[in-house]
Amino acid sequence: MATGIKDKVAIIGMGCSQFGERWDVGAEELMTEAFNEALGDAGISREDLGAAWLGSALDDVNIGNSALPLAFGLRLPRIPVSRVENMCATGTEALRAANYAVASGAVDIAVAVGVEKLKDTGYGGLPLRTKGFFNDLWMPYGSAPGGFAQLAGAYRARYGVSKDELKRAMAHVSWKSHQNGARNEKAHLRKAVDIDTILNAPMISDPLGLFDCCGVSDGAACAIVTTPEIAATLGKNNPVVVKSIQISASNGWESSADGWDGSYVVNTREAAKRAYAEAGVKNPEQEISLAEVHDCFSVTELVTMEDLGLSKDGGAVKDILDGKFDADGKIPVQIDGGLKCFGHPVGATGLRMVYEMYLQLQGRAGNRQRDNVRLGLTHNLGGSPSNSVSAVGLFGLLD
Repeated sequence: MATGIKDKVAIIGMGCSQFGERWDVGAEELMTEAFNEALGDAGISREDLGAAWLGSALDDVNIGNSALPLAFGLRLPRIPVSRVENMCATGTEALRAANYAVASGAVDIAVAVGVEKLKDTGYGGLPLRTKGFFNDLWMPYGSAPGGFAQLAGAYRARYGVSKDELKRAMAHVSWKSHQNGARNEKAHLRKAVDIDTILNAPMISDPLGLFDCCGVSDGAACAIVTTPEIAATLGKNNPVVVKSIQISASNGWESSADGWDGSYVVNTREAAKRAYAEAGVKNPEQEISLAEVHDCFSVTELVTMEDLGLSKDGGAVKDILDGKFDADGKIPVQIDGGLKCFGHPVGATGLRMVYEMYLQLQGRAGNRQRDNVRLGLTHNLGGSPSNSVSAVGLFGLLD
């Protein structure tokens, strides 16, 4: 019977590039930036690595369809390299593969790298109408903002929230991310924005305004993992360990049955349930210290608080406006600025979230450091609410 990977995998090194519009470097330079930081942090050499995974979702221009750019760019010692892609959960998928390799005993030390150089591709989140019927005017919800605007409408209908109240809670989500991102030297967007500016911004897809939507970025992140026993021989006596990583993917139920009202994300709830069971979490609202979630849109973060059990169903609006998820709140969320401000190079995003948890758990997050961090959560959501893949990870120290 499966026993899971709780406490079987230790993270011994992590790195993250500067996120932004990195027009002056290529994908290989971004990977190298993150990898060199992780390698130095781990205190090992390339020759110690047993296998590598590359996560890249949309950047065929720079990456192509194999992991060879990883092996070539990082000058890896002819070890197995694999490329994975799972929409916005791609970075977490790369880490999951590396974790499973270590936990199974297949390799002693593995590396996961996520990278995307989306500013070269022209991808901006609002595809042209000419690129396919999903984005034509007769199917306007096929765009990302259109799909998540429907999530907002369904949430309002289910819980009787007024448009103004939901809009103000969404604005608080974005305001919080901008406040946090302004303190992060690696973030793409580092400018604090006031609530009125957010509320009065141009509409993208009602009720989502400009500041309710995240952009895309160039960037890379990297994790090096091994067993806790090997970590100890390297002088890592209390390493950050993986408590769980779970992924859930749509099977068509949301769009082909009448049991889903569109106000929540089924796969986030399923992945969270499995992750909590694997990690032994009984009360996430009390046990989780902080979280990094997939705030592709402000309403996504709001709904995700309920899907993860960090707010009661129908209670996220009040919790957000009360400051529960602010930097000085009970459960800080997006303490590094999130997708909204740290940035969203799709293939790197999941690993970037883990990077923040890794720093916070070790007390190395600088001016973002929170007190008494015991358990960190990461969450990715790829696709649309009706057809998605969701990943939930939990990270802590050895019990």
